[in-house]
Amino acid sequence: MKPSAVGETGRQAPPPVSPPSTATAQTGPVATGRWLVLVVVLSAVFMQLLDTTITMVALPSLQKDLNATFADIQLVVAIYSLAFACMLVTGGRLGDIYGRKKVFLIGMVGFTLASALCGAAPDATFLIASRLVQGLFSGLMFPQVLSIIQVSFTEKERPKALAFYGATIGLGTVLGPVLGGWLIELDILGTDWRSIFYVNLPIGLLALFLGAVKINESSSPEASRLDPIGTVLLTTGLFLLILPLVIGRENDWPTWSLVSLAVSPLFLIAFFVYEARLTAKPGSSPLVPSGLFKERSFTVGLIISLVFFAGIPSFFMVLFLVLQVGFGYTPVGAGVITLCFALMVAVGSARSASVVKRLGTWTLAIGSGLIMLGMIGIMITLHYSGTDLKGWHLIPVLIVAGAGGGLFLAPCTGIILAGIKSREAGSASGMLATVQQVGAATGVAVAGILFFGLLGSNATHSSGTALPDLRHDLSVSGLPAAEQRNAVAGFQTCFDDRMNQKDLSATPPSCTAIERRVADSPAPPEIKAKVKAAVLEGAVPKARKEDFSLSFQKALYWQVGVFAISMLLVLALPKVKPTETVHAAA
Repeated sequence: MKPSAVGETGRQAPPPVSPPSTATAQTGPVATGRWLVLVVVLSAVFMQLLDTTITMVALPSLQKDLNATFADIQLVVAIYSLAFACMLVTGGRLGDIYGRKKVFLIGMVGFTLASALCGAAPDATFLIASRLVQGLFSGLMFPQVLSIIQVSFTEKERPKALAFYGATIGLGTVLGPVLGGWLIELDILGTDWRSIFYVNLPIGLLALFLGAVKINESSSPEASRLDPIGTVLLTTGLFLLILPLVIGRENDWPTWSLVSLAVSPLFLIAFFVYEARLTAKPGSSPLVPSGLFKERSFTVGLIISLVFFAGIPSFFMVLFLVLQVGFGYTPVGAGVITLCFALMVAVGSARSASVVKRLGTWTLAIGSGLIMLGMIGIMITLHYSGTDLKGWHLIPVLIVAGAGGGLFLAPCTGIILAGIKSREAGSASGMLATVQQVGAATGVAVAGILFFGLLGSNATHSSGTALPDLRHDLSVSGLPAAEQRNAVAGFQTCFDDRMNQKDLSATPPSCTAIERRVADSPAPPEIKAKVKAAVLEGAVPKARKEDFSLSFQKALYWQVGVFAISMLLVLALPKVKPTETVHAAA
């Protein structure tokens, strides 16, 4: 089984369901065009990674173009992860039952069409719905990849094919934000951020054609039946949990959101009760056999995955907003800054096998600890740099965090599943992947609530840091003293109102009133120009940078906390021999 990898935006490549057994049935000769088959199925991996990492860097651009709220852009990220998670295990079973080639091609068709719909989205609601569809078809397509590789290559060739699989993960994570920023900068045919979705179309269409011709059909003679009731209970519970977390704040926590949060545990409990009863029935096919939860490695591993993956995607979502909205970086500039994280994930992943041979389970604790140190380092960097922060200031601490990410992400699946019986490995790895995606979606929602709330609570302090320079600039502009005081008071009110509103891109009435007063003022045009420059080019950028920097520092306590908890939870994992973890990871 190939463990997950993380993108430089923090978005992870989901761990696939375990490959089929050697008894897997297949049609056609294995050797015919097998390397071309590998290219086709890896295009699915590449698109899935590229699409998620590109989306992160494009959030400020699409928000501005679609006049979307911050809840909307959080949902653009979270709904994809949630839909993917809910379809992953079921998608693997559908491939085993009805044929991996067939399900893979159906997933590719749906993913490609959904990408086109995302690119053509006229508003935020349409984009969110399209991302939901995109996530569902991605979850249908992705579990087939390693199964197809398993049946298309001989045992001798399989390690080389899996090495290309790993290289594709690395390529997708490295290229995502940089390619996304570059496409947005190019603005091909005026598509702006839409090109990040349209780039999937030629790749998807070519993969469809070659896949239909070259991939041999295969299925599992021992395929489990579907578990529709379990799937519905799990999906409903997860959606009722995540949706209000993402959009509740934006709507002042309406009654339905609180009811949804209260009801979601009931559906999740019902899911576990139903799965336990189904497991007890002879010949049944539960989505998750309840016996798995008796394995300490699996239960603790699920909690570790949920906690750990709540940290990384949420960190990068906030980081890109801080760099682009707070400090004015272009999308490509923000992507380049985070490139070092992805490169160090690749380095850490490459070295993780040798570390696991020596330390076994402790490798995960070291990885979590390094990421936690990286987050603390970012907090310290922000504290001392303040409004003078330059992107390269973050590179040393991102290197530390990236190395930790590689040491955790590469061996985590193998270590957690080392004690799981082989016949249950497929269900275990599928549930593990689902929990990781749920953790990512939950983390994005919680971090969004924290960060945007902090922006409002820190607004008064942040505007205060800009007042000395503003008073000086207004004084030398020639504006009368009484009007200077009015301008200062108006700026503070405007900035406070802007940072406390639900949509930071909207112009509050207090800001509109200032613009109107300046326009109606009898002051000479040259004085008006100086006043406008003092406010818009001096005070506003300084206060905004201070607010985003300070709020990011405080929001990072979320990341420090989750990685610290993750590190401690690793201590609760059963201690397995390093050779066992290496074998499981293979």
